[in-house]
Amino acid sequence: MLDRQPVLEGEHILLRPLASDDWDALFAVASDPLIWAQHPAHDRWQEPVFRAFFDDALVNKGALVAIDRATDAVIGSSRFQGLDDAPKGGGGGSVEIGWTFLARSHWGGTYNHEMKRLMLAHALVSVAECRFLVGATNTRSRRALENIGARLTDRREERIMAGGVVVPHLTYVITREDFDQGPLAA
Repeated sequence: MLDRQPVLEGEHILLRPLASDDWDALFAVASDPLIWAQHPAHDRWQEPVFRAFFDDALVNKGALVAIDRATDAVIGSSRFQGLDDAPKGGGGGSVEIGWTFLARSHWGGTYNHEMKRLMLAHALVSVAECRFLVGATNTRSRRALENIGARLTDRREERIMAGGVVVPHLTYVITREDFDQGPLAA
């Protein structure tokens, strides 16, 4: 069974379960409108919108806060959600990794790559596949997923965003085999 609230530590980043007292530090990061410019929830930088996102993360568990190990500063967050357990003895199953954002000061690959490597290595011990859903027009996130070895599938989903707007999402996957042979392999 996948532990969706682990503590994961890399060279540059520490991931730990999100707590209610992370609000101030995480909103300070999330309040940058440029982080959300290509995101389907482009208004998530606004306090009431981010509050709903934050509260949902706490309720659903699985959210991890990202901390820069060099400065101890909160730099973003990511989440495990939508766990589909494997049949008993089947070795399958999948989980979605997403809702990721990082401070712009930490864009450029190193931190996102390490965050995803830690999360994938943790999850793929328990599930056969990790899914990533991304807004079809979010080219920055799509490119970031492709850079870590995620494969675009033919699976599509429409998600209802704040205000009832329906946004088409694409599904990318990384399997155990993809991870072991891909750019994030240890």
